[in-house]
Amino acid sequence: MLKKERYKLFVEHFSAKQPDAETELHYNNPYQLLVSVILSAQCTDKRVNMVTPALFQRFPNAKALAEATSDIVFDYIRSISYPNNKAKHLVGMANILLHEFNDVVPSGIDDLQKMPGVGRKTANVIASVIYNAPAMAVDTHVFRVANRLGLTNGKTPLAVEKDLVKNLPEQDIHIAHHWLILHGRYVCVARSPKCDICEITYMCRYFEKNNLKKLKAEKLNISRIDL
Repeated sequence: MLKKERYKLFVEHFSAKQPDAETELHYNNPYQLLVSVILSAQCTDKRVNMVTPALFQRFPNAKALAEATSDIVFDYIRSISYPNNKAKHLVGMANILLHEFNDVVPSGIDDLQKMPGVGRKTANVIASVIYNAPAMAVDTHVFRVANRLGLTNGKTPLAVEKDLVKNLPEQDIHIAHHWLILHGRYVCVARSPKCDICEITYMCRYFEKNNLKKLKAEKLNISRIDL
């Protein structure tokens, strides 16, 4: 199957099945999403959502967070992965957001990356979720699923990002990020993908290759029995 056809089938399927796909992080405004995405690095959304209600109650805006110390913030996020670094990042981010961006979360990828704890992936998440920008955040789920489906052969997150942005319809890029994440989180899991319940095996390169291997193995076993 040609890559162009895979992309077409991918968009058609998820546009019909998950037209309103969105992040599973809980937030009420851009500031809260920015905090949540920083916390979600190498941590589950479920864990982040358990921590942020109390965090947002104590620090409802960038000004409150900027006035805090990392030690105080640490107490609220101690169950999150890498809490020491993230506490420092959050305070630093709040100061830059408040003083350099007038308390407005910027839409530009370069501007977003000026803040501590905001790498390219996080910046792409903010740009796509808040501003519906054609930005593709590539986390482990997106990287794995995009390669398995045959949407890309990229060996690095940046290569996968560029391939997806190049080949997806521009208006679908921001939501395709969620399609790939959710499919990777609940169906195309890392160790044992749930191909038996997957609805897009007909377009999946990983499934094609595995089935071909199984068929060859079955034929080889039959041949040995006949001998």
